Amino acid sequence: MIGAGLERNYIVRGFRKEPMPVYLFTGFLDGGKTSFIRQTMDEGQFEDGITTLFIVCEEGEEEIDKARLDKSRFVVRKIEDEDDVNEKLLRDFENEVHPGRVIIESNGMWDIDEMLDSFPEHWELAEVITPVDSTTFEMYLTNMKMMMTNQFVYSDLVVFNRCTAQHDRAMFKRMVRAVNKRGQVLYETPEGEVEDNVPEELPYDINAEVIKVEDEDFGIFYIDTFDNFDNYLGKTVSFLAQAKHPKSLTKSDLFAVGRKAMTCCAEDISFVAFPCVYERQSEIKDDAWIRVEAKVNARMSTKTGKPAPVLEAVKIEPSEAAEDEIVYFY
Repeated sequence: MIGAGLERNYIVRGFRKEPMPVYLFTGFLDGGKTSFIRQTMDEGQFEDGITTLFIVCEEGEEEIDKARLDKSRFVVRKIEDEDDVNEKLLRDFENEVHPGRVIIESNGMWDIDEMLDSFPEHWELAEVITPVDSTTFEMYLTNMKMMMTNQFVYSDLVVFNRCTAQHDRAMFKRMVRAVNKRGQVLYETPEGEVEDNVPEELPYDINAEVIKVEDEDFGIFYIDTFDNFDNYLGKTVSFLAQAKHPKSLTKSDLFAVGRKAMTCCAEDISFVAFPCVYERQSEIKDDAWIRVEAKVNARMSTKTGKPAPVLEAVKIEPSEAAEDEIVYFY
């Protein structure tokens, strides 16, 4: 259920308004946002007596009929131009409707950050859901990669609908994970069946005595290690990497080994890496290319409170740079 337990009645105590839960639907036109909302309405999830301010930012082929809107107490307000989005407009909508929650069906061509920055102070982002049309996803990646991947940055749930066995589901998931490690990914078939456990066909032998990761496969290895950590725990891996000594790794025997990765465009390149235990790490210069052979162990992440991978070096040797210094996730 969307936002179960998060809705609350709109009240004012003194001059402080109670938090207003906001459910944001991101994604491109015809990606399935309206269908997802309508299906949720048909399941009765909004028949709780609470008024919903439904802000629509684009007109698609699908519409929600008035009977459904009235039954679920949805009051529609439309924004037709991105330049019209501002805090005053959103406050005016709220003052007109007096809702207990807000649902925003965004326009995939608009800047999500601008929308979030326009929220009144007491509006709280409760959940971000991103339906994606699997039949057009790769086309968007090819032609508008930054706009496409930006849809995933805040997503709690990404649903690839109209998804068949012919689609590269593992790649779809990697593209989400490249920009958002916490987002859940689901696949919905054209018949409406939902799947979430899609095995990855890895380009290396994960059961080998030493898992050898080729240069071009580091992005796949990096994402899969975090997604399926138990499959790697206690195993030995070998890969080409660059060295870094970030200030966040405070222990004297820790440094970072990883690669520069492109998630959406040439302007968005970041260093993705594993912490690595190595007593002689101080002898290795930043950006030096090295061949790493290490055992995968676990440590508690201070960010998530869950086990995360940390490498214990078995052997580290200097190496030539990779032919392509940038890695990708597809």
